[in-house]
Amino acid sequence: MTRRRSAGKLIGQILFWILIIAIFIYLIFPFYWAFISALKTQAELIRTPATFWPEEPTLRNFRAVFQNPGFIRGLGNSIIVAGSVTVLSLVVGSFAGFALGKLRFRGRSPSLYVILAMTMFPQIAVLAGLYAVIRVLGMPALPSLVLSYMIFTLPFTVWVLTAFFKGLPISLLQSAQVDGASTFQTFTKILLPLTAPALVTTGLLAFIQAWNEYLFALTFTSISPAARTVPVAMALFAGQVAREEPFGEIMAGAIVVTVPLIALVLIFQNRIVAGLTAGAVKG
Repeated sequence: MTRRRSAGKLIGQILFWILIIAIFIYLIFPFYWAFISALKTQAELIRTPATFWPEEPTLRNFRAVFQNPGFIRGLGNSIIVAGSVTVLSLVVGSFAGFALGKLRFRGRSPSLYVILAMTMFPQIAVLAGLYAVIRVLGMPALPSLVLSYMIFTLPFTVWVLTAFFKGLPISLLQSAQVDGASTFQTFTKILLPLTAPALVTTGLLAFIQAWNEYLFALTFTSISPAARTVPVAMALFAGQVAREEPFGEIMAGAIVVTVPLIALVLIFQNRIVAGLTAGAVKG
C-alpha cells in the first residue's frame, strides 16, 4: 500500500512538472521565435521549411532598426507618452483612492461603480467620438494620446488604490490627527509611503498599456507623423524593395521595445508581488 502511494505521488509530480514545462514552452516560444527571426537574413526568413536557429546569425536587422529615424523618434514619443500617463494616473489615482478609501462623503459608493463602469467600454466604441472632440479642440497629438490613454488606465488605478487604502488601519489616520497632522500631511507622509507596492504595480500596468497601445496612436497621429509612437512606427516599416515585408526588422524592433518592460519587471518584481498579494489575507 505504501509503495502504491509513493508510486502515485511520483507519477503526480512527474505529470505536474510536464505540465509546467509545457506551459513554459508555450509562453516563451513566441519571444524565442521573435529573437531568432531578428537574427536571420531576409532569404532565410522566407525559406521553407523554417529553421529553429539562424544558419548565419546577423545583427543587420538591429542595425537597420537603430538607423531608422522613424523608429528612434517613435521610441522617444512612446517614452514621453507612457511616462506621462503613468505619472498622471498615479498622482490622480492616489488622491482619488485615498478619498474613496478613507474619507466619508455622500455618493462614495456610486462614484466607485461609475469609475468601474468606465472600464467596460471597448476602445473602438469611444475612438470616433473622442477623435472628433480632440479635432474640435485642436489638441496636439501627444497630449491627446496622454489624455485618451488615461481614460483606460485611471479607472483601474483608482479602483486598485481605493482597495489598498481601505486595507490600511484607520488607527493610523486617527493617530495622525491626534498628533496635529492635517489630512494632506497624513496622506503624503504616512499613508502614501505604505502604498508603494500598489503604486508600483498599478504604475507598471499603466505604463505597459500606454507603451503597447496601437489603435489610438495610429488614429491620432494619422495627420501628425512626427508624433507616432513606436508601435505605429514599427507597423509602418518599409522594405528595401517594393512590396517587401521587413519581417526581420519588425522582430528586431519588437525585441528592442520589449527589453525596457522586462527590465522594469525585474527591477520592481518584489514590490509587484507585494502589491498583487496585498489584502489577500485578512487578520
